[in-house]
Amino acid sequence: MARAIWTGVITFGLVTVPVGLFTATSDHTVHFHQLQRGTSDRIRNRRVNERTGEEVGTGDIVKGYELGEGEYVVVEPGELDEIAPGRSQTVDITDFVELDEIEPVYFDRTYYVAPRGKEYLRVYQLLRSALAEADKAGIATFVMRNKQYLTALRADDDVLVLQTLHWADEVRDPVKELPELPTGHAGRGKELDMALQLVEALSGPWEPARYHDTYQEKVRELVRAKAEGQEVALAEEPPAATNVVDLMEVLQGSLDRAKDEAGRRPAATRTDSGGGGEAARPRGKKPPAETRPKEKAPSKGRTPSKRAELRELSKAELYRRATEQDVPGRSKMTRSELVDALAGTGRGRRKKTPAA
Repeated sequence: MARAIWTGVITFGLVTVPVGLFTATSDHTVHFHQLQRGTSDRIRNRRVNERTGEEVGTGDIVKGYELGEGEYVVVEPGELDEIAPGRSQTVDITDFVELDEIEPVYFDRTYYVAPRGKEYLRVYQLLRSALAEADKAGIATFVMRNKQYLTALRADDDVLVLQTLHWADEVRDPVKELPELPTGHAGRGKELDMALQLVEALSGPWEPARYHDTYQEKVRELVRAKAEGQEVALAEEPPAATNVVDLMEVLQGSLDRAKDEAGRRPAATRTDSGGGGEAARPRGKKPPAETRPKEKAPSKGRTPSKRAELRELSKAELYRRATEQDVPGRSKMTRSELVDALAGTGRGRRKKTPAA
């Protein structure tokens, strides 16, 4: 049985749920010790003075923030302890947001949230059901191990899931950071039509058990083979990059192969199996669009055609247009916020944020 790594309460409005936080994932990486070649002697890391080469005890080590070349502000461990936030007892939900408004880049670690006793099951289930029905996440902050976290609390099939999020200033702007990005989106044409056919042919339900960490499997095989004195097969070379001139031919070949593989795939894994229903839906997957509540009609003053056009654009193109229109705070906006700002709804404009 797993042990809670944090206990406290979740609050939303005046409702309080005592809960425990449990790690949702485990690491399957093969871990090695460091040895000196030709021996079984372990290698130990030591803290040494880089100028003298002498080992330094932990009591003589302080933290230094570099201001310039060789110039530091020294901070004692006790000084950090004095300003540390301490352990919080509360995950206080302040906002509820649409799940698809949170871009994947913001998500960090995942935890399961469980009620701390049978007497709290009813209110726990109430919160889980409300989040599931609304298809929203509760945004909150809390402190664990002297670190403050921004979090999103969402409903899974049977459990509440808390996911820590990166702060806005931790997420890099791809337009600024990456050397090459396309300036627009692909127009309609044979290449795009065939690419969409290929996507459709390769589409299927999300079944995480189908995927395996083949590298770790090969590491274990390498260890086993070397222990038994066997040879290990070398990995294949990566395929060459696709030449733009041959793009149509490569797309057609990929489509033919995908269709051939789809014909040999078991019926249960095909998207057109027809009889899946609710029981066949993978864990955490949203119901099909036709069974979900229809989107609300746009309120007065919105421009649906413009919004639809903007949704077709990449984030890089949206950012470029926002720059041309001098939209405030654009550098910290999500893709959805850029669409809102450019569509003139006002939702995408952040208050008190200087222009990028």
